[in-house]
Amino acid sequence: MSRLPRAQEHLKTAFIAEAEKAALYRAFAVRAERDGQSNLAANWRQLAADKDARAVAQIEAAGQVRDAAKNLAAAIAQESYQENLLYPKMVREVDGVAAEVLQATIVALAGDRERLEELRRAFNSSQGDVAESA
Repeated sequence: MSRLPRAQEHLKTAFIAEAEKAALYRAFAVRAERDGQSNLAANWRQLAADKDARAVAQIEAAGQVRDAAKNLAAAIAQESYQENLLYPKMVREVDGVAAEVLQATIVALAGDRERLEELRRAFNSSQGDVAESA
């Protein structure tokens, strides 16, 4: 049984579904562009943007978007978990192309985590905002 209130649990589930479909639709758009179907790609991108907007509304309603310091801390913790526990476990359980893609993701996650840590340092030493290149 979940420890979350039912409404919050449903909102988080809805967020995951919308965010997943948005990413899938962006992948469809990349493929359509590659296949020379620019109009189809534009439609996929718009559908993805619509799903992104719904996902944002859902995760905000679930109370998962907080102040900047808490958001940065949560993001760093999530990236660290994925980089150090989640993806390495998956890599150990597969081989071939799947392992290569997952291993490349681990490398990318390390970069993401480092960027988030840089943002947190910049935020902590700023007046409440950071430059885009931080």
